[in-house]
Amino acid sequence: MNVEMQSMKDNGVWVLVELPPNGKTVGSKWLFKKKTDMDGNVHIYKARLVAKGFTQTPGIDYEETFSPVADIRAIRILIAIAAYYDYKIWQMDVKTAFFNGYLNEEVYMEQPEGFVNLKYPNRVC
Repeated sequence: MNVEMQSMKDNGVWVLVELPPNGKTVGSKWLFKKKTDMDGNVHIYKARLVAKGFTQTPGIDYEETFSPVADIRAIRILIAIAAYYDYKIWQMDVKTAFFNGYLNEEVYMEQPEGFVNLKYPNRVC
C-alpha cells in the first residue's frame, strides 16, 4: 500500500481540496493480490487503490466506462508473428498506466483508508 501511495504522490495524481457545496464523493477501497511464480510460490504482494464506482449513477455521475482488454485472437496473432520472425517477447506489468489518462470532469474521492492526512482529515482528493 505504501508503494502504491508513493507512486501516486510521485505522479501528482491528486491534491487535497475542500468538497464544493454541490460535490459528491466516490469512496475508495484497497484490492490485494498475490503474484506467484510458475511453481505457485508467492513472488510479491500487490495492493491497488480503486474507486468504489458502484456508488455512482449511470447517466448522472458518468456517461461511459472504458476497460482496455486485449482480444485473445490478437494476442495469438502477435505471438505467431513473433515466433515466425524469431522475435523476443517480454511480459510487462505497467503499474502506473492510468496516471497518464486525463479527465474532463471533476471527480472527488474520499481519502484512502489508512492514509488520511492528519492535518486535513475532512478534505477530499
